[in-house]
Amino acid sequence: MKIGLFFGSFNPIHNGHLIIANHILNETALDKIWLLISPQNPFKKSGSLLNTYDRLHLVTKAIENDKRLKGSDIEFHLPKPSYTSATLTYLKDKYPRYEFSIIIGSDSFQNLVKWKNYETIVNNYELIIYKRPGFEVINNIGERV
Repeated sequence: MKIGLFFGSFNPIHNGHLIIANHILNETALDKIWLLISPQNPFKKSGSLLNTYDRLHLVTKAIENDKRLKGSDIEFHLPKPSYTSATLTYLKDKYPRYEFSIIIGSDSFQNLVKWKNYETIVNNYELIIYKRPGFEVINNIGERV
């Protein structure tokens, strides 16, 4: 099964998130998208975030009628702050038969080299990038974009 991992604070989830997820499902070979709520993004201040379980509840309610989408609290149980590389290691161990791709905005893609263990991410996972206004997609780090 091919799973797209859509990481985010989802503070709160909104129509833009749902439009992106549906577009990617309709235009790629992904079977499902998991929306992984990040309890603490290392690049954001924690005081500006809604409670993690409130954000999970809002995600669950927003996607309840689309079985291709799943809200996930996986990062709630991992060390904080949430590092994508650590989450991917956990998921690969827990779901060895799944093929994971990472869904990322072009704004975050421009900062990918600042992520912890970004080389491991680029070398082992397909990146599906959605263009955000003002942020071009320039691939200087890998071929699986």
